[in-house]
Amino acid sequence: MSGTAVRAVLFDFGGVLTTSPFDAFARYEAEHALPAGFIRSVNARNHHHNAWARLERAELSPAAFDAAFAAESAELGHEVPGADVLALLAGDLRPAMVRALTRVHERLATGLLTNNFLTGDGATPSPFAAVLAEFDVIVESARVGVRKPEPRFYELACDALAIEPSEAVFLDDLGVNLKPAAAMGMRTIKVVDPDAAITELASIVGFSLA
Repeated sequence: MSGTAVRAVLFDFGGVLTTSPFDAFARYEAEHALPAGFIRSVNARNHHHNAWARLERAELSPAAFDAAFAAESAELGHEVPGADVLALLAGDLRPAMVRALTRVHERLATGLLTNNFLTGDGATPSPFAAVLAEFDVIVESARVGVRKPEPRFYELACDALAIEPSEAVFLDDLGVNLKPAAAMGMRTIKVVDPDAAITELASIVGFSLA
């Protein structure tokens, strides 16, 4: 795999190009006297078929998710409206990561692999049009009906870019989403420290991202 030339870089959105929603989750939990990590624990339970997964596959509307998440969280001891959780998702752009994306797009193919949801009018909420223009391919869970970490999601991205998995680098902030990509042959970068991730990506692609 190390000898295969990189032809494309694939990015997650939330937690990679923007700040992580987990920080907002933690603030909400503190403000509402919830156990630390409670919202993520609800999302992790039955994670292929819970309300969160169904929302990201467009099997639930935001209104239906509101009630379904409230029911699931209540089963774990604390009722949290799903609408409250959705309001916490918007993060701030990370300028250095956006700059790295722009540099990559000047020389390689780029893809966005995002688990997202449709609004009530069938649109995907996105105030980040300029950033989205840097992607050759955008794969949205709410549009294709599968989501990370389902292997088919990654296959769709590779097919759209006409690449083999071994020709791609994938950045995500969740290890569970990176494992299937690595198993397919992609090089993967877990984004914990954005600056460290950019340095690692520059080392892999072989040119400056500053």
